[in-house]
Amino acid sequence: MRRLLSLSFALACHGLFLGVYAWMAAFVGNFSFGFLPTLDGPATMDLAPAIAIDVALALLFALQHSVMARPRFKQWWTRIVPAQLERSFYVLASCLAVAALMLFWQPVGGVVWDVQSPIGRTFLTILFALGWFLVPAVTFLLNHFDLLGTRQAWLYFRGKQYTSLAFRTPGPYRFVRHPLYVGWLIAFWATPTMTVTHLLFAGLMTAYILAAIPIEERDLIAHHGETYASYRRRVGMLIPRLRPQPVPARAALADPAESPAAS
Repeated sequence: MRRLLSLSFALACHGLFLGVYAWMAAFVGNFSFGFLPTLDGPATMDLAPAIAIDVALALLFALQHSVMARPRFKQWWTRIVPAQLERSFYVLASCLAVAALMLFWQPVGGVVWDVQSPIGRTFLTILFALGWFLVPAVTFLLNHFDLLGTRQAWLYFRGKQYTSLAFRTPGPYRFVRHPLYVGWLIAFWATPTMTVTHLLFAGLMTAYILAAIPIEERDLIAHHGETYASYRRRVGMLIPRLRPQPVPARAALADPAESPAAS
């Protein structure tokens, strides 16, 4: 019964993530479908308190997303929750943090740019969709089900020991160390109409990503040693290098735990 409950909980968290991810895409893209909150909208309070609330919501998300991904926290946390559900609880907490951000986000109005050209608007809309497609695509290149905790619970359900993923660099990992973050940045910044509200959101999320990468890579070097250090020297962080050096077949793999969707 315990194994079945663990698997059921993991599957529920996985499904919740998929729903929240779709909701977040609609939120950033301002697709309300008549009932969902959206990123942009008329301001409902003064500028200073609205910005303070938005920054606090982004900080809550960043702290949850980063602190719970750290090895020391995991060691402590697995004394409280079953080890096979550690990732599922992380996914659950991430979904709640993102949901809170979307529910309580305060628009502040204003327009930074508004592309009028039909070709330009179409291009940016396609780029926006590409960013939201790239994020889940990258997780499947690694192991989507391990990232979201389902694999851990499934192995426990079958009575098998959990084993870490192989250390490799599939697809875009040969060119940039964090293609998952590249997808997020495209999704946040590609928009035909950039409002001040959207700019604030994109700026806060970008600041989190840039702050999270050094922390994540410190943990990866501590865990993988020279293998990851060598990979970091060879491959660009977010932008491909003009002359990327060849990477060994079993070179470093960036831990996707820092993603805003798993957020």
